[in-house]
Amino acid sequence: MSQSVANYPGVTVERKIGRASWQGRQIEVVDLPGTYSLTAYSLDELIARDAVIESRPQVVVNVVDASNLERNLYLTVQLMEMQAPLVIALNMADVARRRGFVVDTAKMAVLLGAPVVATVGHRGIGLNELLRAIVTTAEQSAGPGVRPVSYGHEVEAEVEKVAAAVAREPALAGRYPAHWVAVKLIERDAAVLGAVRRLAREPGVIEAAAQASVTAIERHCGESAETIIAERRYGFAAGIVRECVHATVETRQDVTDRIDTIVCHRVLGPLILCLVVYGLFASIFKIADEWRWLFGKSPTGWVQWFFDDWLAGWVAGLAPQMPLLHSLLRDGLLAGVGGVVGFVPLIAVLFMFVAGREDAGYVAPVGLGMDRVLRVFGLQGKSILAMILSGGLGGGGCAVPGVMATRTLREKKDRLVTMLVVPMMNCGAKMPVYLMFIAAFFAQHKPQVLFVLWAVSWVMALSAAWLLRKVFIRGEQTPFVMELPAYHVPTLRGVLQHTWERTWLYLRKAGTIILAINIVVWAMLYFPQVDARPFEARLAEAKRRFEATVAGAGSGTDARLRREHEAACRAIENERARAQLEGSFAGRLGSALAPISRLAGFEWRDNIALIAGFAAKEVVIGTMGTAYSMGDSHPDTIRNLASVLAEDPRWSPVRAAAIMVFVMLYAPCFSTLAVIRRESGRWRWALFSTVFSTTLAFVLATMVYQVGRAFYER
Repeated sequence: MSQSVANYPGVTVERKIGRASWQGRQIEVVDLPGTYSLTAYSLDELIARDAVIESRPQVVVNVVDASNLERNLYLTVQLMEMQAPLVIALNMADVARRRGFVVDTAKMAVLLGAPVVATVGHRGIGLNELLRAIVTTAEQSAGPGVRPVSYGHEVEAEVEKVAAAVAREPALAGRYPAHWVAVKLIERDAAVLGAVRRLAREPGVIEAAAQASVTAIERHCGESAETIIAERRYGFAAGIVRECVHATVETRQDVTDRIDTIVCHRVLGPLILCLVVYGLFASIFKIADEWRWLFGKSPTGWVQWFFDDWLAGWVAGLAPQMPLLHSLLRDGLLAGVGGVVGFVPLIAVLFMFVAGREDAGYVAPVGLGMDRVLRVFGLQGKSILAMILSGGLGGGGCAVPGVMATRTLREKKDRLVTMLVVPMMNCGAKMPVYLMFIAAFFAQHKPQVLFVLWAVSWVMALSAAWLLRKVFIRGEQTPFVMELPAYHVPTLRGVLQHTWERTWLYLRKAGTIILAINIVVWAMLYFPQVDARPFEARLAEAKRRFEATVAGAGSGTDARLRREHEAACRAIENERARAQLEGSFAGRLGSALAPISRLAGFEWRDNIALIAGFAAKEVVIGTMGTAYSMGDSHPDTIRNLASVLAEDPRWSPVRAAAIMVFVMLYAPCFSTLAVIRRESGRWRWALFSTVFSTTLAFVLATMVYQVGRAFYER
């Protein structure tokens, strides 16, 4: 698949354009935002409607779920109202057949006045027929078109009165179908009313006619005009279903319905979610880190051996002649980027399980089941989709699409609260940080600790949402309705494709953004160079004393004296390395923050890593790997960062827990901040997100460290 992606002018909704061909005919395909309605309550709906009515495409392909036909035909009716040249792709036809339904596509095409093609999208069934229908419809665009929609005699009479008033305005009628404008005015559509006021010479006449028709309809029917129009659309859709859909067997509750009664249960649903997430964490450690797949090593073990032993030994020969290049390759590249890439097997397995779970259709039931919980904390059910995209189902997500998913929320305040808390989910970028600290300090309880971190992310995100709703962003919450799709057995090809795409993005970030930042951090740790002469003089003096002692000692003492001499030299080299790090640009910056960060247990090297993590959370591991590697006087190998920290007496499980909590909650990465600014329309909210989340993260990390240390040391 190849596509070009940009934004629709003046908005943040993505515009995707691709190409297709059929029998030599080239077709440009514009993918509109997915929606069930064109009422224009949300930005996605408004964009889709404007693209159809303003751009006037040669063909509009309406993808309809054959297994839930009546619900999906509501959008079809709205497209018919717009008199768009229409082709119906009756997708998921195989699911409908399994449920015992047969759709008469020929009869449906006659009733709708548009071609209807049965398809099974993920298998490519019916795509040639769909392309043929598209080309045929484009060539016959001047024909009679779709069937007119009728709303019943009493309503239709009022619609015609308003349409007649619209038709008398050339600028308005020449741009929009008069009948469609009349219906939208009766529905009190604000966008269409604005167009009338902008284009009509006498908009008051049209508004008066519309108001008179609304009053007449409501007096006759006893309900609001909007409700009446919606009911007539559903009535039209229901009539199509009665005429065209036939049950081959007695309808009964299918597998999807039986599963939904369990996973959407208010008690069993959350318990099942917890079991699924815990099973995910236990599985990724078993498969990628514990099982010995090849020659006694796990996939993670092989990747770490490649960077820590083989490549480190290969560049070790550069140390005497080219110390600058050696330090750059060993400390900046291998220890930094290698520390991030070392977790690729674990991340890939995580992505694989997450992709399978998403393809199986488990996301929507979780959203419905969590709606009650989210509403208590000031969020609405649709917020769950953004939180899941950000990693709410156990990792593997990203806050960028999570923030972008808030477009589907109708109310601006709902969108703001959601986009401010979704970065607190455990995205894929945070997972390497967790995995490294868990390997160092919680090796006996890996899945349990990762599960606790997942639960803490939810608790903190919901608590932050409650605080934002009560203090900063007050307002009413909107109701939530979600359609539950059918469950599917994930296809191996689809799961592997999604796994590769996400893993490749992770590797590409490691080879670009993370590499660039690590090189900058390495330079800040390497320069300025301290005066080496005092340390060289001490080494020379130690060597002179060793040689003098060996010359005057008796036989049999050489080995012991040599070990003592080597230990003394290593101590001098380590002292020199520490002086170099603390005197570097990065060391000075980290030390300046140490008096405050010490409250949460962070020392100056941790401060540098966390500052670098503003760009991308994976950088935290790379930067720490570089900082701790540059303090190591052994040039021929690189000790795994988890091993280095586990052996450091200044580190403890409590300190590790504090830094993991801080990484979980502190400022979103630069990419997420840019998207928050774009989606909210103001830098103010991006800056607020940075300050609010970082303050919350530091307060909680300090509490974890201080309370934990009191119990740990006791």
